[in-house]
Amino acid sequence: MSPVAAHVICLSLVILDFLVRGWRIQWIMKGLGFHLRLRDAFVVNAFGDAANALTPMRLGGEPARVAGLMRSGARTTAILVGVTVEAVISRLALIAVAAWLIWEYAPAWWVTAGPSLRAAASNAWPWILVVLVLGVVLWRYTQRAVSPASRRMRRPMRRVLVYLRRMPRWPLVASTVLSVIPIATRIAILPVLALTLPSPPSLGPVIFGSFALLYSQMVLPTPSGAGVVELGFLGGAAGPLGEGQGWILLAWRFYTNGLGVLVGVWLALSIYGWPVLRRVLRGKAVPLTEQPDA
Repeated sequence: MSPVAAHVICLSLVILDFLVRGWRIQWIMKGLGFHLRLRDAFVVNAFGDAANALTPMRLGGEPARVAGLMRSGARTTAILVGVTVEAVISRLALIAVAAWLIWEYAPAWWVTAGPSLRAAASNAWPWILVVLVLGVVLWRYTQRAVSPASRRMRRPMRRVLVYLRRMPRWPLVASTVLSVIPIATRIAILPVLALTLPSPPSLGPVIFGSFALLYSQMVLPTPSGAGVVELGFLGGAAGPLGEGQGWILLAWRFYTNGLGVLVGVWLALSIYGWPVLRRVLRGKAVPLTEQPDA
């Protein structure tokens, strides 16, 4: 595959990911009695993607999505229920995909990547330790910055249950089916980039390596798993990519993290301005405009 074709496909996968996730939150909010425009859904996802990528363990993602939904004028409890329902549905889809990938590809992946990963970890353990310590420090700082938003979003469980009882079942079913597509599009980016190599590796280990590198970021204490993910990638977690692995790593990071950060930060600066974002980073304010509950 030519590099141009690969980049076109990767960009198309990113667009499809945004579109499907926009429909998902649209349908969930519609089930809760609020019409969310697709344009506003795009802003919500962009905020969430940027915050996920820039905070350890994606701690900032949900508060950022809440801020985007409040900007659209939805009621606070409906937003809380919608974000929670979406998170649960996406996690269930992720568990199902993970189970299938582990069953299908994990043994072959470990045979291919295991020896090189063990060697890389044994040679670079001091750097891994430094990255993890710095990540824990940043994680604690992020928790302090995010906690004001979390406290302001607490609502009595009785109100939440009222919204859940009123919600029809079709948004839940449709959103569950849709949730598999964004996972698949993100996993597919690395195999597509690997096909640009003169001698592409077997796609099975690359697919599983892509999944492992992407979703390990949810538990690593550095933003987007910075440092640890790169070490794993270059250590062979994505398969034997040869001399082209450096450029593939840069392109993969751009499509899976960088593009979302650029779009999300640009939209946040355009909507709120730098002074507000600076206060958010210091944990002093959050850009929320609460709507009264019914």
